[in-house]
Amino acid sequence: MPALAFFEAGLLKSINTVSLVTQIIGGTSILSVMWHLIGYTLVFGHTYAGVIGSFSNILMLNVPYDDCSRHSPNIPAALFGFFEMMFAAISPLLITGAFAERLCYKAFVLFIIGWELFIYYPVAHWIWGDGWLNKNFEVQDFAGGIVIHTTSGVSALICGIVLGQRKDFDKYNGEFPPSNLPLAALGGALLWTSWFGFNAGSALQSGALAVSTVVATQRAAVTSGVVWLIISWIRHKPSATAVLNGVIAGLAGITPASGYIDPQYGAVIGVILGFTSYLSIFLIKHKLRIDDALDVSSVHGITGIVGSLAIGFFGQKSFNEDGRDGLFFGSNSPYLLGVQAMAVVITGSWSAIITIILLKLIDKLVGLKVSFDDEIGLDEGEHGEQAYEWRNSIIEPQITEQQIHSIVRGSVSHHIQQEQRRLSLIAPPMMTNPSLNRRINVVHQTSKLEETL
Repeated sequence: MPALAFFEAGLLKSINTVSLVTQIIGGTSILSVMWHLIGYTLVFGHTYAGVIGSFSNILMLNVPYDDCSRHSPNIPAALFGFFEMMFAAISPLLITGAFAERLCYKAFVLFIIGWELFIYYPVAHWIWGDGWLNKNFEVQDFAGGIVIHTTSGVSALICGIVLGQRKDFDKYNGEFPPSNLPLAALGGALLWTSWFGFNAGSALQSGALAVSTVVATQRAAVTSGVVWLIISWIRHKPSATAVLNGVIAGLAGITPASGYIDPQYGAVIGVILGFTSYLSIFLIKHKLRIDDALDVSSVHGITGIVGSLAIGFFGQKSFNEDGRDGLFFGSNSPYLLGVQAMAVVITGSWSAIITIILLKLIDKLVGLKVSFDDEIGLDEGEHGEQAYEWRNSIIEPQITEQQIHSIVRGSVSHHIQQEQRRLSLIAPPMMTNPSLNRRINVVHQTSKLEETL
């Protein structure tokens, strides 16, 4: 979670750094409390008609610490619940990169609560719990390409459309300069490292499956990063921002497929992810002029969709006994591809509809967009704090002409006093020195300057 905050804050304006940190850390706290209260049971509780879980584990009651569950046959049920809390908490927070620098904090809190209740919990139950997409069609999503990245990516696109463009969007063609690239790189590096736990941890055990998942994750990340690096180099110069986004795109895209494929194909999928995510940004931001601030719809949404569909081509039951063979293996059946495509369309449509409804309701209740001057920023306007103290000198009132004269007069007076004191120590015979006489004349002229001031 802090990695996400660092990554996004470094790529946005410095006057909105505190806002991003507060959204991510505050949001993590709110969503984690929700998971403990009702989230776990709504996702992994016994199903109501395949739509949502029951309240049998409300407050995580009857979730054993010393025994496994039907969802986690190899680790204690409580540990499984704690691990799944990470997915539940980060999913709506990915969307902060889309509505960054525009959404007020009240609207943010209401949005993530509503999004979690009506999008994440149902979709996670459908695919990971005892829901209808899992039980009836065996939709495959190893670590969240559909449940997390497709849903949040679609919502990000809707938020970008509804909230409109930021000030100076046309000036920068949507590509605002980062305020702190080293901070973004730190966040990106931490995300990259923790993604191994995100994906391989979903094996819920150590062993060959966890290892192949890690390898597939790394290969997709680096190949996608190389694609972005090369494209940015061809278009202009090798860009640090580009390679960071490329790596994140590879990580997000391989997430659903990482535990179902031969890791060798992770590199192939990574190349596809790199090209599709880069071209998607060009279409959404530069052609359609939609201001998805940090390209969540492309880096997470499009890649989540591509990775989920890739299972239908590259899936191999030999790498995961719970998986199926895709179009390129086994009996070359298109069934799995069709099931994956259906799941993407259904969950994406559900996410879009609920997001539109949420934004409309929140706008009527508290309003969506911030109302103060863009030059103040969300840090000062919403939180009364600053990330960088040096900004005080920027937002202070401009110095007056009288203050400038006072400063100059004081400096000149100090210089004259110093010269007069030094000359008074020189013996009278030395006064015939031409060089010294010139210095005395300078002092007299400076005195006249002081009188003029």
